[in-house]
Parts: sequence; structure tokens; C-alpha cells
Amino acid sequence: MGIDVQAILDGFLTTIQPMNLFWIALGGFLGTVVGMLPGLGPATAIALLIPITFGMEPTSALILMAAIYYGAMYGGSRSSILLNTPGDGSAIAATFDGYPMAQKGQAGQALAISAIASLIGGLIAVVGFIVLAKPLASFALRFGPAEYFLLMVFTLSAIVALAKGQMVKGFISMCIGLMISTVGIDLQTGVYRFTMGNVHLSEGIDFLVVIIGIYAVGEVLYNFLSINKPVGEKKSVGKIWITKEQWKRSKWPIIRNGPIGFLIGVLPGAGGAIASMLSYSLEKQVSKHPEEFGEGAIEGLAAPESSNNAAAVGAFIPMLAMGIPGSGTTAVILGAIVMLGLKPGPLLFENNPDMVWTFINSMFIGNLFLVILNIALVGILVKILDTPPRVLYPVIMMLAFIGTYTLGYSTVDFLILIIFGFVGLFMKMLNFPVAPLILAVIVGSDMEQNFRMSLISYPNAIGILTASPITIALVIMTIVSLGLPFLSSWLKKRKAQKNNSEAM
Repeated sequence: MGIDVQAILDGFLTTIQPMNLFWIALGGFLGTVVGMLPGLGPATAIALLIPITFGMEPTSALILMAAIYYGAMYGGSRSSILLNTPGDGSAIAATFDGYPMAQKGQAGQALAISAIASLIGGLIAVVGFIVLAKPLASFALRFGPAEYFLLMVFTLSAIVALAKGQMVKGFISMCIGLMISTVGIDLQTGVYRFTMGNVHLSEGIDFLVVIIGIYAVGEVLYNFLSINKPVGEKKSVGKIWITKEQWKRSKWPIIRNGPIGFLIGVLPGAGGAIASMLSYSLEKQVSKHPEEFGEGAIEGLAAPESSNNAAAVGAFIPMLAMGIPGSGTTAVILGAIVMLGLKPGPLLFENNPDMVWTFINSMFIGNLFLVILNIALVGILVKILDTPPRVLYPVIMMLAFIGTYTLGYSTVDFLILIIFGFVGLFMKMLNFPVAPLILAVIVGSDMEQNFRMSLISYPNAIGILTASPITIALVIMTIVSLGLPFLSSWLKKRKAQKNNSEAM
């Protein structure tokens, strides 16, 4: 696709019309607020606002819904950093180092680098959108069931490898997550699995209930154990802006993980959760200080924040260029814009260039607006840390139950929430990594279906592994991700032995 400079300029002029700027600001603000609330992700927000778009011009409606989407990517990390409670799956990785930073009195810096990383990741993805929309859409079509299955295997292997020194626990955690994902009706045979006769479980356990239970309820239960212990010196929230040293450590992780998130976002169904988890894992493996990850390493927050926002932008490519939603949220947007009379597909760029380029320009402006908004809110948000625990924890529990109820409007989800709250508590007490379980729950069902569809085309596992150059590359990457921690440990031991022998 050649870049039409005149079309870009025309799109920019349309974007900066006062009404379109208003929709960008409104969508970004609503997305940020909704992203902070457990369970109320961007898909829910857009679904609720679809009636508002019925009387709107299609381009303005798309701008509003897109602003809500990537605004939620910004907002989802706010509660991850401050409360260890991710708003949705894409914000999970922000808890790994963002929350420890807040615990160490660096909440202001964590929120600032999160906003900056989201901005840069989003802008990298928008540039990628302009240059590579059609070629990447064609490449995504080369991913069949075997490729998707192995992509998910690679992602899970990379997350398990994060549990350095605890890979057995990480593997157990992943297996539990995969077992949870099997609850419900088998889509291929119609057989009820592990539903215990409960009709509500026939559709499976919503991964957002698992996330809210393990992170929000589990965190509250864990903190209740120490609520009456004497409190030490009150933590400060730190500077509102990052230092030169923190920027030096963050800039390259942000820059290299923006394209990774963008490319994963282009793959239909991959989503921000896979993008952010994979970026975190890869960043830890290439870091000079991997031991600091999980303890408040700023690059451990910057990398996934850049990646998940880039993935949100990338997800629009298959939706607009092929009519295939790249994520659950873009599936909702796709339904809305079809109702508005637009026909996503290969001809959209030729038939509606004004709409496409106005939309792309709106993402540039929207990301700039959101970083200003989120940095301006840092001073207000960090006040959450000053809330007394006896007030804060009940509020978190209330939000958790409200968010859970809005997912399926069933009280059965309350019981599931409490169960996974205790699962989260025991995993924290026994020092089991949570990330492999959560990611396995998110991708488990799709992973199983893609594996079983692969077996229809290929008679055995060898056929799946060698189905295409893409599958072979993914197999190699999986082996490397699992072997790298062992190789790194062996090299460190050998270096230590060499230093000891030289010292003697």
C-alpha cells in the first residue's frame, strides 16, 4: 500500500474538527476510568455506549469507540500499579513491577512511566498501521490453527520461564489454568465438562472472574492477615516524574516492545494479554538485571505497557482490512460499525480513504491527549495510597463484586470469585507464580480448539510442528525460551567457579 500524503493531510484536517476532538477526549477519558475498574473492560464500555453511536456519523463513531479502547489500555494499569488489581487481562503484567514500585514509594514514577510507555508504544503502532496495514493483514491470513496453537504454546513457555528457580511451580500453575479453561461445553462434541450439573458453568468460567478473584480478592485476603500489625514509616508516593536514570533504563525496552505488541495485536484473537506477558518475559530474558524483575524494575513495567497499547492499535488492522476482529473489543466495534453502514474489508481503504485516514490521525491525537490526561491525574491517583487499609480494602472488595456481577449478572460468579480469592491467597502464601495460571485460563480454550483443528489437517504432533516455516520458528523460540534460564544459570555458575579458582 502506497502512502497517500494528501489523504493523510485531509484526514488530519477532519480529525481536528472540534466535534471529532470532543469524541477523542470523551472516549479517552471514559476508557481511562473504565479501565481502572475490575471487570469493566473496554469491550463492556463500548457495548454499553453503542446506542449513543446510532445517530452519529460513522467516522466519528469509530473515533469514539477506538478512543475508549486504547484509553482503557492506559487506565487498566492504574489499579494494577496502585492496588495490584488489574482492570483486565492486558493490565496483568503491570502488577509484576508496577505494584512493587508503589510499595517502595515510587507510585508517581510508576504511573508516569506507564503513561509515557503507552504513548510511545501507541505512536509506534500508529506508524506501523500507516506503513504496514495491508501487508500485515495478508501475513495474518497465513496463521492457521497450527500456527495459533504454537504461538500460544510459545507464550506459555515464555511465562513459565519467568519463574526462574521456580519453573516447576510455574508449570503446575500453568496446568491448573489450563484445567480451569476446560470447564464448560466442549465446542466440538457438545459434551458438558466439569460443570457439576450447574447450567451457569456450561459457558465456562469467565477469565475476568479468575483475574479479579486471584488479584483483587486474593490481595485483600492476604493483607487482612497483617492488617493489625504495627505499621512502619508511611511510604511516600515519590516524584511525579521519572529520573534520567529511570528513562535510560526504560527507553530501549519501550522502543523494542512497541513493535512486538503491534505485530501480536495484528494476529486475530491474540490480544493485549499475550502481547504484554510475552514482552515482559522477553525483556526479563535480555535484561542485564533480571534479578530485579518482580521487585520493582522500571523496565519491567515499561515494556508491557508499551506492548499492550501497541497491540490495541494493531488489532484494528485485521478488523478494517479483512473484517476479522483482532480482539474481543474489536469484535464489538466491528458489529457496531457494520450497523452504521460501513463494510470492513480489503476495499475499505479504496472506497473510504477519508474515514481510514481520519481514524488513523485520531489515534495520534488520542494518544497525545491520554498521556497528558494520565500524567495530570497522577497527583490525584496516588492519593489512593493514603487511604487507610480498613477503608481501602472493603472498597476494593465492593468493586470486585460489582465488576464480577456485571460480567454475567449471576450470583454463581460470586462463589467462583471467592473460591479464586482463596486460590490467590494460598498461591501467594506458598510463593506460586500467578501469571502462568492467568494466561493459561485466557488462552486455554482457544489453544485447545486450535490444537484439535490442527489434528484434522495433520495426523500427528510432528506434522503440526513442521506445518510451515512459521510453526518451525515458533517451536525453536519455545525451546530457546525454556532453555535460556538453564543456560544463563549454568554460565553464571561457571563464571563464579572460574573467579573462585583465580582467587585461590
